[in-house]
Amino acid sequence: MRRALLSVSDKSGLVEFARGLAGRGFELVSTGGTARALQHGGLAVIPIADVTRFPEMMDGRVKTLHPLVHGGILARRHRPDDLASAAAHGIALIDLVVVNLYPFVAAAANPDTPFEALVEEIDIGGPSLVRAAAKNFEDVLVVVSPGDYAAVLAQIDRGGGPSREFRFELARKAFAHTARYDSAIAATLGTVTAGPAGFARAAGTALPPMVAVDLRKVRDLRYGENPHQPAALYEGFGRHPGFTVLQGKELSYTNLLDLDAAARIVMEFDEPAAVVIKHTNPCGAATGAGAADAYVRARDADALAAFGGIVGLNRPIDAAAARAIVATFIEAVSAPSVDEEARAIMAAKANMRVVVPGTGAAGRPAPADELEMRSIVGGVLVQARDQVREAHATWPGAGGLNVVTKRQPTADEWQALRFAWRICAHVKSNTVLFTTADRTLAIGAGQMSRVDAVRVAQMKAEGGGAGALRGSVAASDAFFPFRDGLDAVAAAGATAVVQPGGSVRDQDVIAAADEHGLAMVFTGRRHFRH
Repeated sequence: MRRALLSVSDKSGLVEFARGLAGRGFELVSTGGTARALQHGGLAVIPIADVTRFPEMMDGRVKTLHPLVHGGILARRHRPDDLASAAAHGIALIDLVVVNLYPFVAAAANPDTPFEALVEEIDIGGPSLVRAAAKNFEDVLVVVSPGDYAAVLAQIDRGGGPSREFRFELARKAFAHTARYDSAIAATLGTVTAGPAGFARAAGTALPPMVAVDLRKVRDLRYGENPHQPAALYEGFGRHPGFTVLQGKELSYTNLLDLDAAARIVMEFDEPAAVVIKHTNPCGAATGAGAADAYVRARDADALAAFGGIVGLNRPIDAAAARAIVATFIEAVSAPSVDEEARAIMAAKANMRVVVPGTGAAGRPAPADELEMRSIVGGVLVQARDQVREAHATWPGAGGLNVVTKRQPTADEWQALRFAWRICAHVKSNTVLFTTADRTLAIGAGQMSRVDAVRVAQMKAEGGGAGALRGSVAASDAFFPFRDGLDAVAAAGATAVVQPGGSVRDQDVIAAADEHGLAMVFTGRRHFRH
């Protein structure tokens, strides 16, 4: 009779799977809570203590670490000496190991989990069983995911039994499973400090000494930034980049980057908001009465650049928004949902990708402590995600703001400055942009100096005629190092400015603002984006 050892933390689908094994002639061996779950399901189970002839002890810390268990897993069926050793020591062979590990990751995700409780979620026997079975995959099936239960039963029923390819794929999954588990433990313990009073999980913004990178391929992409570059999408960092493509061509590498940039901007707003992205920069952003109004105002902020853009909205797409979107050539659009009438309208643009983000995907709020990574030659840069916290509250009133000029902003200027600052943080540096209270007017992105950024913005605004920026407000993602940038902003027509401050020449810049009659606000926080 074949024998299966089952010891799982995630018990979803367990009883049905075990019943399938028993019906196929497997003898079931199990531990602790898993054994109780199987018995409750009406299945005959051999307790692990009957195999080891040794009781489970120390609150379950010791139960499967025994030669009578591991010998049964590791014995090579094609080696007579292995089989002779097993027989001599009364070791029954184990043909199938079903294990998933203690929920350490879930416990670690809760900052309130005490260190002592966290340690108890470190599985010892489970990884040993998984690694042993995976090492001997030619003879032993190893299953670490309930998602594989149906396939395992189908392979058992296959003529000749499970294929070598299937066994090997299960082994690869098993080693990846234990690798992710150990990496998560090492990374979490890197955030723990030890002292005379005991152990504590560190709080604050310090980055851990080790970062566990858990990346699993979701799908291959057509190519990367250029056709000669292979590319793929991976999920990782504990969040799935899930999304549903309702229509259109396959999403490309650059589409995904632009959709992410769009999501980051519209998530800044509680009111209906829309943005049009080109090459990860906004060419227009706006709020409005609804999705259609916000989109049209964002598109018309730079209608030339909007051609072939990526659209992001933070409201469902209705028929009015759909008609506005299909009136321009758009590569892709993302929104929380799309109603049926809107889907029918957008179907006329068969190649346009229409994307609805899933739970945990881009388009959903990110955890405050989320890390971002970027590769460089020979290494990886890691930083905490930038968040425009100082703009979460209505202005004025947010902490950290400092009006540094003689003139205070008007109520309308305050509203416009807050809008401009939330957009500015998501534009490539150096940037200076001009807005009203609910719409961008011109964006000078990614320039080598702030004067150049102002000039680019003015050039972009020329389509609106002379004085298109008169009465606007301006935002600069970092301080003005000289007064010439501020002079250029005033000449363009802005009446108020928001910037971080912090230059050694701040007083010169403040004096220039006072000369021009501008109101200027320092936020005390820079938002470079490289």
